[in-house]
Amino acid sequence: MSKAHIHDQGSKVPLLKYEDLSISFGSGRREKFAVKNIDLEIGIGERVALVGESGSGKTLTALAPLRLEPEGAQVSGRILWNQQGERGTVDLLKLPIQDIRQIRGREIAMVFQEPMTALNPLFTVGNQIIEAVQIYQPLISKADCVDAAVDLLRKTGIPEPERRIHSYPHQLSGGQRQRAMIAMALACKPRLLIADEPTTALDVSLRLQILELLIELQEESKDHGGMGILLITHDLNLVKHFAQRVAVLNQGNLMESGATKQVFEHPSDAYTRALVNSEPVRNLVPVIPLAPVLLKTEELSVAYPSQESTSWFKKAPPHKVLRKVSFALKQGQTIGVIGESGSGKTTLGMAVLGLLGDSAAQVTGEVDVLGDDWQTLKPASRRAMRSSLQVIFQDPFGSLSPRMNVMQIISEGLDIHFPKLTSAERESRVLDMLREVGIERSALTRYPHEFSGGQRQRIAIARALILRPQILVLDEPTSALDVSIQKQVLALLSELQKKYNLAYLMISHDLAVIRAMSHEIMVLKDGKVIEFGDTETLIKHPKQVYTKELFAAAALV
Repeated sequence: MSKAHIHDQGSKVPLLKYEDLSISFGSGRREKFAVKNIDLEIGIGERVALVGESGSGKTLTALAPLRLEPEGAQVSGRILWNQQGERGTVDLLKLPIQDIRQIRGREIAMVFQEPMTALNPLFTVGNQIIEAVQIYQPLISKADCVDAAVDLLRKTGIPEPERRIHSYPHQLSGGQRQRAMIAMALACKPRLLIADEPTTALDVSLRLQILELLIELQEESKDHGGMGILLITHDLNLVKHFAQRVAVLNQGNLMESGATKQVFEHPSDAYTRALVNSEPVRNLVPVIPLAPVLLKTEELSVAYPSQESTSWFKKAPPHKVLRKVSFALKQGQTIGVIGESGSGKTTLGMAVLGLLGDSAAQVTGEVDVLGDDWQTLKPASRRAMRSSLQVIFQDPFGSLSPRMNVMQIISEGLDIHFPKLTSAERESRVLDMLREVGIERSALTRYPHEFSGGQRQRIAIARALILRPQILVLDEPTSALDVSIQKQVLALLSELQKKYNLAYLMISHDLAVIRAMSHEIMVLKDGKVIEFGDTETLIKHPKQVYTKELFAAAALV
């Protein structure tokens, strides 16, 4: 295939230019190319998007300029960086690593895909942002650094930034952690921002806010040369609204590139056409009228002790995350839970799963699972019931043990709940489940770090589904998947629901996914249920202003 030619619509002098970039692993007959002969450039002040399905080489391409490719990777070609002033252009692949460290953050900043693993859990988000500010402005005072950090958090849409600056990463929601990472990347005012799925964990309204922020900062950067942005994403709707040019990768090959409007409206490659047409399809079976209730909550509330004090001797009241949430989930039904980041969606899922008991959380109200009070069950009974109530977490890398291979990860539940299975039976079940989620047999002996984000999420789905649970809590189950794989996974979840009458509690900020999968929608805001009802009715006739804004942002109404 001939290389796609990329037309530069930005500056005539590219800020970053890939020339014949290839990345491979192994050697000799075992050499496998993850990226093949990529030619791509980002102009000064330009926004370029790199799209493609999981495993296409997007993230490897993004990591290469900062020399953050995985151990064992062989990188060839050239990556030309246009330095400031009269220093000229340098090949980043030939620079000593100590020189690359001077470029990281200061000149080229990166927003990583998985904030929980990229942020240091031992330091507050404020300290981590302040550190980045001090790198760029070493002479300003500590107070000014704190003010700058608060301002960055405010700009990225984090509520109560003066309070959140003292929070540790685990005390923030997934979306808030992602915004904190964006704030940290922007602190040094880089000339190039590489954003690897920067809005994956954000709800639709905050996605627009972050995009507007990046464009605004890009405009402000014109005073000191102009900031280029390389966006890596599987969110095609986001690309349409943000990128000036788009490049499409498939299995490491550059399939097509050009002006965003041209590529989306008149794709020349069959793969690009399939990618553009990969919208989730609604294909639900109605819930049986007399279907039994499998999961029920009554006035479920969750609060955390405040770290602040109102006086010398009195603590501030607990911070309420969830406020008197009640719902009933029936067999074969999907309830979709939507709301902005920090609205309490994930906390609701954790409370339903009984995973808040060992934390400082104060949980009140009732949670009934299969007719039993989850709160009062003895530990042995709760462990036995785990096979009926499974979960797929938002962060696949954080939820998979890096020391276990795929066979061990997926079969772990079988070892606990079905200890009498033979090794052959256990392996057969694992292989069947891998086949269902689209992972090859050769993956059995590999480890999580060897897979893309989307592939890791499919492994997490296989781990949850192998026990054939009656209830599945899906916490952003497709947030790390590109649109084509997302469509396949949603179709798989729909087929499994029909076949086994599964009940899903689906938590997501992706309203297109919620619309395709849910019988009913629950809208959360500040921990409260502000609207609840039939999916199509609620989407067409929302009553609350907040709900209308959510749907309008997602172009659903």
